[in-house]
Amino acid sequence: MAASGARPAVVLGAMDMGRRAGPEVSATLLRAFLRRGYRLVDTAYMYAGGESERILGALLAGGTEPGTAGAVGMGRFVRRKVLPEEKGAQRLKFFVPLLFLQGMYNATTRQVEAELFPCLRYFGLRFYAYNPLAGGLLTGKYKYEDKDTRQPTGRFFGNDWAQVYRDRYWKKHNFEGIALVERALKDAYGSNAPSLTSAALRWLYHHSKLQGSLGDAVILGMSSLEQLEQNLDYSEEGPLLPGVVEAFDRAWNLTAHD
Repeated sequence: MAASGARPAVVLGAMDMGRRAGPEVSATLLRAFLRRGYRLVDTAYMYAGGESERILGALLAGGTEPGTAGAVGMGRFVRRKVLPEEKGAQRLKFFVPLLFLQGMYNATTRQVEAELFPCLRYFGLRFYAYNPLAGGLLTGKYKYEDKDTRQPTGRFFGNDWAQVYRDRYWKKHNFEGIALVERALKDAYGSNAPSLTSAALRWLYHHSKLQGSLGDAVILGMSSLEQLEQNLDYSEEGPLLPGVVEAFDRAWNLTAHD
């Protein structure tokens, strides 16, 4: 469990750089991230049609030493392909300094624990968790009925990826699980209850199967500087009370069949 070892690393997710965040905003976000002592940034050519990499390349030009920006990873984990992919990855890791695999992982999306994690441990590979807040569902700001009404543009509405995220997470049992956790937070902490966002990130850092000692990490996204600072603050907070951890387990049991 994450609680028993070194803290998983923090990675800045750059998917929205070049999309919702232009060059100036991206520069502000990157500076804030680096100022807090973090150094890992996730980008890929598919992000914003390559604009994410172009923006980061310009911002970091001359700021890295040879060999410090060469980690190779694979994304979009598919269970039926894990063994062939990881056998190829085992061969590849002899030629690159680092190797990891990205996958969806959060308090209510844990399918990777059963098959992928044992495979990665066997081959000595790292895991980078994306969608730590289930596309924003684990912020608690959405209700299941929202799908039937007009909503402002965001992760689930009004953009090219919206349908993908709704198909992935907008299911009644996910909202039922969130309600369980929200009640548990109130019962455990009373009037000083942390936000659902805080609880979800703290679960990943302290109660999940991520192992910082093995190089595992969490990719944090953001839509603003305020949100980035807030998510970094939450990721640095301590473990949750047992009642909340148990509620997250019950929430996972409601969604595990997906």
